[in-house]
Amino acid sequence: MSAYTTMTREELLAEKTALQERYDAYKAMGLKLDMSRGKPGKDQLDLSMALLDDTDYVEDGIDLRNYGILDGIPSCKKLFADLLEVEPENILLGPNASLSLMFDYIAQCYSHGVCGSTPWSKLPKVKFICPVPGYDRHFTILEYFNIEMISVPMTMEGPDMDAVEALIQDESVKGMFCVPKYSNPQGITYSDAVVTRIGSMKPAAKDFRIIWDNAYCIHEIYDEGDRLLDIFDVLPLHGNDDMVIEVCSTSKMTFPGAGISALAASERNIADIKKRLNCQTISYDKMNQHRHVRFFKDVEGIKAHMKKHAAILRPKFEMVLEHLENELGGKEIASWIKPRGGYFISLDVMNGCAKRTGELCKEAGVTLTTVGATYPYGLDPNDSNIRIAPSLPPVAELDLAAQILCVSVKLACIEKLLGEQTA
Repeated sequence: MSAYTTMTREELLAEKTALQERYDAYKAMGLKLDMSRGKPGKDQLDLSMALLDDTDYVEDGIDLRNYGILDGIPSCKKLFADLLEVEPENILLGPNASLSLMFDYIAQCYSHGVCGSTPWSKLPKVKFICPVPGYDRHFTILEYFNIEMISVPMTMEGPDMDAVEALIQDESVKGMFCVPKYSNPQGITYSDAVVTRIGSMKPAAKDFRIIWDNAYCIHEIYDEGDRLLDIFDVLPLHGNDDMVIEVCSTSKMTFPGAGISALAASERNIADIKKRLNCQTISYDKMNQHRHVRFFKDVEGIKAHMKKHAAILRPKFEMVLEHLENELGGKEIASWIKPRGGYFISLDVMNGCAKRTGELCKEAGVTLTTVGATYPYGLDPNDSNIRIAPSLPPVAELDLAAQILCVSVKLACIEKLLGEQTA
């Protein structure tokens, strides 16, 4: 079929009538389908049930059921150190979600500063760079602390580094959030050139920190996944050892509500964070750390486990992408990226049509991530980006949800085009 942008009014009206019939039929089914967040499906969660079989909680003669070992048990620190390719002394283990580590670190910077610097709360203005579209939870943290967010567009290689390098000349710019591998929501992995430019930056603010949210460090969908240059190999070459705080977790490896998070940073940053942890907690869940080590054994065990996840996720991603291509391809009303890992598909529809698409989906029983959430303050300037999360619904439900999404996109765009013709 022709591109919608080249159709006559009569052709658009005829197409709308046919789409409306399909849409009404879906709506009459009374569906409740959820593609709102990147939750693992039940079949993925079932992969890790053996983790709960462990009953021996002694390691190196220490009873892990008791208090102590603030930064995590050695065996689990080594597991994450091997995964992130750093030394165990550069690892801190945290609670079940890396989101808590990120929130707590920003809170620490806000209340007590960075390694002795002026607390951010005492400064007249604090700004953070946010690549967009991006992860709504990052934006929520910054908004909570009244930190001004500055949007920088993503390219196919990562953040627009010309824009980033210009912004960091302002001393009030104190940091940047990054999802460097399989970015949320686009699934872009930062190129070597971008990682190198990030690692070599010279910000005006001496307390500038990058939150390197490596949530999808090992979350491949295909055997030939993307490779991410190790930022910690770049930083020392430019005297920037302290500039990056990396986080990750097992949230989408085992159980999101009962996983382990980890933070990797320089020895100076680790020491600074430990000062807070000594006041905040006695230790995190060492029994859970031990269970995860017994379950995975080593990094090769993690990789083997993640292949099982990929086998479940790959058909879901491919199904959604096939619907997008078959229904929206060639219409000149939408574009998308085919990720090789991560948890999301980023769909960009015709400007001014994303919110209307979300409304149509909701009326037909499909819940999407709140439209606009991939931008700071929930304000997508083009009203175009939609984050698709294919992981939770069973395949049959996902099939229906993807069809409804595509029909909704087409209806929203036709409505806009007809309105423009009338105007």
